[in-house]
Amino acid sequence: MKKKLILVTGGAGFLGSNLCKVLVEQGNYVVCIDNLYTGRKENIVDLMEKENFIFINHDIIQPINLDTVFSFKSGDISITEVEQIYNLACPASPIHYQKDPIQTLKTSVWGIMNMLAIAKKTNATILQASTSEVYGDAQITPQNETYHGNVNTIGIRACYDEGKRVAETLLFDYHRMYNVNIKVMRIFNTYGPNMDPLDGRVVSNFIVQALRNDDITVYGDGEQTRSFCYVTDLIEGMMRLMNSNDTIHGPVNIGNPGEFTVKQLADLVIELTGSKSKIIYMPLPQDDPCRRRPDITLAKEKLNWEPKIQLKEGIEKTMQYFKEII
Repeated sequence: MKKKLILVTGGAGFLGSNLCKVLVEQGNYVVCIDNLYTGRKENIVDLMEKENFIFINHDIIQPINLDTVFSFKSGDISITEVEQIYNLACPASPIHYQKDPIQTLKTSVWGIMNMLAIAKKTNATILQASTSEVYGDAQITPQNETYHGNVNTIGIRACYDEGKRVAETLLFDYHRMYNVNIKVMRIFNTYGPNMDPLDGRVVSNFIVQALRNDDITVYGDGEQTRSFCYVTDLIEGMMRLMNSNDTIHGPVNIGNPGEFTVKQLADLVIELTGSKSKIIYMPLPQDDPCRRRPDITLAKEKLNWEPKIQLKEGIEKTMQYFKEII
């Protein structure tokens, strides 16, 4: 198999670092680009020793010089040799993307424009990590790719939701105007090793609180539902989409269609950790979706992909990771 030069933006983040690890293990030359706003060097410290991996501290809001040469331990490679771009750069947790909503929008919109400029120049295939948040507080379930969503364009979550929607628009416009080979995936709730214990996402929150025997904070009545995909399954789906036939552009839902209430997740985490934590209830944040479940028919048909790791097994694996770092 021919080894590729691959750019991964947001490569020090939760998903990006897991992706970089697989790509490096395959022998590809991987350029990890991250400004470490939410990404963490701890996630990629082992990769930094590899001869086919380099880390560049850069904010993709700023363009990357198209004359750039990447200096690997084994030699220099020009940016013109890039074959694939995975664009994962953007804060994905509400506490992070709401902290500076304008920066979040710039990352999604200006960032993808800068990455598309590279893809157009080098004829690289570009994959956009979009999100199930484009469906908003969905009025149909499960959500399929033809559903246009129910998003509050002026709400506190809109910086993320609308930024991702604009990014999808730009990808398809670049494809239509310049024949850039694009791939768009819509990611549903994902969890696993390399999550930031303080990122505010429901799985990391619950596990950390349970391991510390703190009260577990459930927002709302806990009856809102989510579908949780373990990270290795997600990365497999992402890579299958990237390497799919050039006629497949997406968007494609990648997630686990198993649907659980937030209360069920809290109870499972308490059971598996043996925690003495009690569940407490807090007001539901604005625009928090009531139901979130992917229709993955398209992923099954076009990518021959579906998740393998069930929630209990995935939580046990994630729990072990958090035990080691907190």
